[in-house]
Amino acid sequence: MKPIDPSVAKKIALAVFDVDGVMTDGKITYTSNGEETKSFDIRDGLGIKLLSQAGITVAIVTGRHSPMVKQRALDLGIGEVIQGREDKLVALSELCTQRGIELDAAAYMGDDLPDLSAVASAGLGAAPANGHPTVKGVAKWITESRGGDGAVREFAEALLLARGQWQQVVEAFSR
Repeated sequence: MKPIDPSVAKKIALAVFDVDGVMTDGKITYTSNGEETKSFDIRDGLGIKLLSQAGITVAIVTGRHSPMVKQRALDLGIGEVIQGREDKLVALSELCTQRGIELDAAAYMGDDLPDLSAVASAGLGAAPANGHPTVKGVAKWITESRGGDGAVREFAEALLLARGQWQQVVEAFSR
């Protein structure tokens, strides 16, 4: 796994994630009743919790509306969930303004063209391994894992490692 630049990592106060293609594999399944389902990777959930425990605010920005996203955010303690927003950079900028931080103190992970400007503008833009080539081309960090298959966890570990916080995480689980 390629390391994240520690000087960039130490500035990050906010980590924002897209959902479809990042926190999920990007597939949407409908039941025979027309209900939508999504699958989330449990490892990604722990990665999000570790970021929060390390003092990094976690948020979700997604272009679709989904009750499963709201539930997953509730399960993980993510307080800021913005759904139905295609203007990802505007949403990211609003989150930064609300927290009194600059874009260089935000990380954003996205996988497709609606995420392009947010990935390019964030202090630490990231993309999953199976992200669109154009998005990966502007990302400062690309996971080896595919979206929905541990990409968020991989990013969380790399960020905490670069910030010098990974050993504390491991020690907390070793007690």
